[in-house]
Parts: sequence; C-alpha cells; structure tokens
Amino acid sequence: MRNISSRNRLVVVVAIVIGALGISSHRVAAADECDRACLKTMLDQYLTAVTTHTPSAVPLFAGFRQTENAVVVKLGTGVWKTVTGLGKVQRRFLDTVSGEAAYFGIIEEGATPAIATARIRVQDRKITEAEWYIARADDPGLNGPRQPGQGPANLLNPDALIANPPPDRVVPKAARASREMLLAITNSYFDGITTHDGSIIMAHPGCTRTENGTGMGGARGGGARGGAVTGGARGGQAAPAASDCTSGLANMNAQLVAARRYPVVDEEAQAVLAFAVFIRRPGSPTPRNAFSEWFFIDESKIRSIYTAMFYPTADQPVPNWPPYEGNWPLPATLAPAPAPARGQ
Repeated sequence: MRNISSRNRLVVVVAIVIGALGISSHRVAAADECDRACLKTMLDQYLTAVTTHTPSAVPLFAGFRQTENAVVVKLGTGVWKTVTGLGKVQRRFLDTVSGEAAYFGIIEEGATPAIATARIRVQDRKITEAEWYIARADDPGLNGPRQPGQGPANLLNPDALIANPPPDRVVPKAARASREMLLAITNSYFDGITTHDGSIIMAHPGCTRTENGTGMGGARGGGARGGAVTGGARGGQAAPAASDCTSGLANMNAQLVAARRYPVVDEEAQAVLAFAVFIRRPGSPTPRNAFSEWFFIDESKIRSIYTAMFYPTADQPVPNWPPYEGNWPLPATLAPAPAPARGQ
C-alpha cells in the first residue's frame, strides 16, 4: 500500500474487514440507500401486492425467497393467493441498519382473520426476502389439533388483539435506549426463560405478553405463558397463574430458546422483532413452537410483548433461514451413537 493515499488505505482496510466478517457489500449499500421512508414504501408496496395477488406490482429480486411458517413457497402461491386484506390492527416497523422492515397485525383471508408477522429485506431497492409467521384459527396448538366445538388450539384471538393492540408511536429521542441496549434487553428475556429465572429479565413489573392475540400475563390477565408452561388449563395440571411476563419460569417446559434472530430493531418505536424456537426438555412430548415476538421497551425495560407463533411438526425444518437453515438444534437421532470406550 506504499503508493495508496491514507484515505484509500482506509477504504481498502474497511473492505477487507467487511469481507472477513462475511458481510455482503450489497447489504451495507442497502442500509445506506434505503431510509425509513424508503423502507415503509417498500413494505407497503409488498403488502399491497400480496393482498391484490399481483407479485409483478412490487420490485422483487430475481432470487427472491419467501417462507410461510418456515416452509418455502413458490412466488404467486401461499399468501399471494389467500390474503385478501389487512385487518383492524396494523403496525409497521423499520430498521435502516439491517435494511429490513416488518408488519405485525391482523390479516384477512376472505372472511377469516389471522394474526401475522411479515418481514422483508431490501437490497439495492429490491425486496430479496419475505418471511411470514401466521397464526390461523384451525392450526394445532400446544396440545395438538383443534377439537370439535372448541376454540382455537393455538389461542388465536383477533378480537382481543383489537381491544389491546401494540403501541403505535414515535418515542422522543431523549427517551430512547440505544440499539445495542434494545438488543440486550430483548435477549435478557430469552436468557430468563432458559435459566428459569425471571429476575434476569429487564422488564417492568406487570409487563404483559400477548400470544396470538390472547393475554398471557400482566395487567391483561394471568394463565400459562408462551405456550411453554406445563400445567394450567392447557397442560392438564394445576399451576400458578402468571402475574406478568417474567413469572412462572420455574415450571416452563423449555430447555432452549434456540435460533435467536433480531432482524428488525426500530429505534424510533423502541421495538424489537425476535424470531426463535422453543426446544423442550429431553423426553417431553410437548411440541416445539416457532415464534415471532415483538418487544416494546420503555425506560430500558420491557413493557409489553406481542407474539405470532405456530407449532411445527417434529420433522419440519425451522426456522429455515440463515444461519439456521434447518432444525436447530439438530435432532439427536441424526448423530450416530458414540463408540464404546476401550476395555468395555
């Protein structure tokens, strides 16, 4: 670099570092060129294209990839056919650092409402990815399929979500936590679950959690939380009601909160989107659940959580997105048994 100016040396060094970290130059460019207004426009264009069943109405990357509840769908199928409109709860969140945007709320499939999170990634003014987590009324829940004459097994309740929607806000700059702090606060929730210790979670007393529209704790009512507590009305055994989003962790039938991803951090709204998978304790017949979870943070503590989740079959790869393209962790049956020690 003897004949390269100091400024150009810096550019070369940055390029080397970016390459070493495996960061796409296109992703860096996307974050630079698509501001909040751009991301909102792209998200709105995408949602309109879906609800009008016209993929050609939105700028999609040639290698565009979309999943619905972790299953890859062909362009023009899935939600491109079933979704006919957006419902009475609509929230949009934007992240200029990651170049991603997301929707949370109610979608309409004909006369039938569902609750969904939809994430897109924008690169070079084209949408390269879309990821949907959808909770529908007839989907299976913690204890299996919906039973005749019973309510949704997955606790779907769009009316309750309409009555208690997520905040729709721009938080004043002086009251915002940093991006790094928002991520740490969100991750503390999952650490509290895996250690079964609610004191680890950075949350306000009485923090609420809403699962597929149904309040699971805090000011909106008690009950089992996160589809992961053994006992209670869904587990067949009596269990204490959760009083807020940090309660009841000692009885949670979850060994890991695996494949954690945080694709959207909306600093203006002080909201974080997390994707992850609850892995149950060894030997448990309880199914995994894969979820999108929205964290709303005030004064550097969790105030409320909103979830759209589903229960994948045992053989379904989840979350099916890098860096966790398949099941995480891999089922033990895929690994050969260790050879017996010598002398045995």
